[in-house]
Amino acid sequence: MVDGIDESFDAAMFVGWHAAAGRYGNPLSHTMSTKTAKVTLNGLPCSEFLLYSWACAMKGVPTVFLSGDRTLTEDSRDLHPKLRTVAVKDGFGGMTRCMAPERAHREIEEGSRLALSQDLTDALCELPRSFDLRISYREHKQAVRASFFPGCELLEDQTVRFQSDDYLEVLRTCWFNL
Repeated sequence: MVDGIDESFDAAMFVGWHAAAGRYGNPLSHTMSTKTAKVTLNGLPCSEFLLYSWACAMKGVPTVFLSGDRTLTEDSRDLHPKLRTVAVKDGFGGMTRCMAPERAHREIEEGSRLALSQDLTDALCELPRSFDLRISYREHKQAVRASFFPGCELLEDQTVRFQSDDYLEVLRTCWFNL
């Protein structure tokens, strides 16, 4: 979702994103597929936003703006030093309360403007030195299958763990196992 990002970009902005797999606050919360019940990275709820905003950071591009559901914006506030967020919806069980489209457009536009008008000198987050990815599947057979991926180990009936000091390897593991 950030294919082509490189150091020539000044900043990254994410609009219309959703909460991580298994998180309350969005009936469509998932991480790359619906076969997982929960995904964590270094103990944090692992949303697609976390995965791809850290991929931007790996390329030296700071993430400065995020809009999406309230759960995601609250989960993500501390991931990036200069991140501005706009929550445009809030889920409850199987329903979602959404901001009126005209208001959402105005708030996203204003939030984007404020995010890009900041001094971005120290906006780049520092990636962790090591990564602990845990994927809990809805079905145990998916965890067993994923445990055969190089570096993955079966922790529990439905959960595999992958550890690495290389974030690119974490992303590769996600692509093949989520």
